[in-house]
Amino acid sequence: MSEVESPPKADTDNGAPEPPVVVVGMGFDGWEGLAPTSCAEVQRADVLMGGPHQLEMVPADVTAERVPWPVPATEALPGLFDRYAGRAVVVLAPGDPMLSGIGTTLTRLLGHERVRVLPGTSAVSLACARLGWSVEDTEVVSLVGRPLELLIPYVQPSRKLLVLGSDDDTPGQVAALLSTRGYGQSLITVLGGLGGPDEEVRSGTAATWAQPASPLVITAVECRADRGTMPLPTTPGLPDGAYESDGHLTRSEVRAICLARLAAVPGQQLWDIGAGSGSIGIEWMRAHKACRAVAVEASEERAERIARNATRLGVPYLRVVRGYAPDVFSRLPKPDAVFIGGGLRTPLLIEACWEALPIGGRLVAAAYYEESEDVLEAWYARVGGDLVRVAVQHAEPAGSDPAWVPVSPVTIWSVNRW
Repeated sequence: MSEVESPPKADTDNGAPEPPVVVVGMGFDGWEGLAPTSCAEVQRADVLMGGPHQLEMVPADVTAERVPWPVPATEALPGLFDRYAGRAVVVLAPGDPMLSGIGTTLTRLLGHERVRVLPGTSAVSLACARLGWSVEDTEVVSLVGRPLELLIPYVQPSRKLLVLGSDDDTPGQVAALLSTRGYGQSLITVLGGLGGPDEEVRSGTAATWAQPASPLVITAVECRADRGTMPLPTTPGLPDGAYESDGHLTRSEVRAICLARLAAVPGQQLWDIGAGSGSIGIEWMRAHKACRAVAVEASEERAERIARNATRLGVPYLRVVRGYAPDVFSRLPKPDAVFIGGGLRTPLLIEACWEALPIGGRLVAAAYYEESEDVLEAWYARVGGDLVRVAVQHAEPAGSDPAWVPVSPVTIWSVNRW
């Protein structure tokens, strides 16, 4: 569900405050596993909402009206709670409702003042307990209603992952992704019905996985790279070969410098102007799952290539905007940082980017040609910052000694707006 603004506190018809919606987390151990406070909330409810499985676990002597979730639920939720306004509503949810669950959705929809959450034991805690893993050393990746490719940045040697999925296809999809990316030897453990009487655990390797799974499972992965697999870390400067490109690509060494100066901060937004192959925006988003980026590219062919690179490297939510800068700027979310990697011929583009930045925003621009360098030098004289020229040489085999082949130097200007 997309985020919505929290509405003001509602009142009932008699002027009394609207009673809070209580969200109760319930595990596979059902009614017997609920804490006394949670049981009391369910027993006093006028209306119980939840999935069929949760509603069936409530004893028959609880007389509240039982309302199964509509399908699809996203569009129906606002009207559903309007219909039961003024009544004591309890929502039943699996495990911890704030872990990729309905508790988070309702808090966004109704406002946190109108939602009271009583969590049960999360599937993450139960899975770690069964596996002997420490929760703080385990990466939790939610694929509930999200693209499978979001898992890619987390697939690193020796990393432990808990993958939350939407259905029983998730373990097989995870196994296939691991195998195709050179992690077929990874150990997969699928845990279903955790904490309940029908709890089951199945294990195998990604390359050989062919086991059935129930819909409500969590997939644990111990990542093991196959021989010859080169890790792709989330630090800046991925190998150039990781990208599909027509040559319009910020090279690895330059990319690492530019991204270090852009300083990716979780939750912040980047504009990648003249994105080429999309490498700057992609690696900005790989730095943290909360980083967001827009790639601006005039060429349709390159825009399509950027989207393919983003999906293959695990950031399918990179937004690609076709058009010319600064013409498209009115369509973009406000940036916290801007990178200009192409089209830097006149001061007008930098002017527009500078004006779009908030106080504390960062601007980094790379110049490959003399006229572009002149533009950067003029802006450096105007507002300061840091201006450097980067010259890289690559070794190539040439008999007993390598031959050093220079790459065209790049001028990089970086500045913070204060």
